[in-house]
Amino acid sequence: MNRVVHPIEQESFRRLRARLDTSRFPPLTRAVVERVIHSAADLDYAADLVMDEAELVEAHSALHGGAPVVVDVEMVAAGITRRDTVCRLKDARSGPGLTRSAHAIRLAYEEVGPGALWVIGCAPTALEELLALDAAPALVIGLPVGFVGAAESKAALRESGLPAVSNVSEKGGSAVAAAALNALLYHPTSPSEEPS
Repeated sequence: MNRVVHPIEQESFRRLRARLDTSRFPPLTRAVVERVIHSAADLDYAADLVMDEAELVEAHSALHGGAPVVVDVEMVAAGITRRDTVCRLKDARSGPGLTRSAHAIRLAYEEVGPGALWVIGCAPTALEELLALDAAPALVIGLPVGFVGAAESKAALRESGLPAVSNVSEKGGSAVAAAALNALLYHPTSPSEEPS
């Protein structure tokens, strides 16, 4: 089923492209950059985001092939449209040296195993825990937000060599993380389809 794009969204993307030339980006990178900027109304993400087009191509294929999508919090899940997600935060417990967010990541990995797409938009400790696992992800969208640990956890993600979407600064959050995943969901699977 094709996605129907509301006229307000169409106009928003038209205005975004009038203010920022995104044509220099390859197709999936452009889709992620534009959708993240659209979600935050923050043009600075064009220079802040870090990703690799070849990794996005592989992740796009895995996503459209049915790979599971794991999120760190329900707010990220609420922003992801057209796809079920796994979130184990309600089942998680904190303990010495372990946050609820980190425990939720462990529980989710036990459920989905390798090859999932991980979307982390809230807790740096969730991203840190994922990096400690041998999760073999299809993609990690690591965009946690905050002044404590967010930039550091995203730097560790980039240094890990895992396929990833991250950003350099402390900003991020549930809306932008969900937007990055939605960009891959909405992008056509066939060259003959037009992206929205």
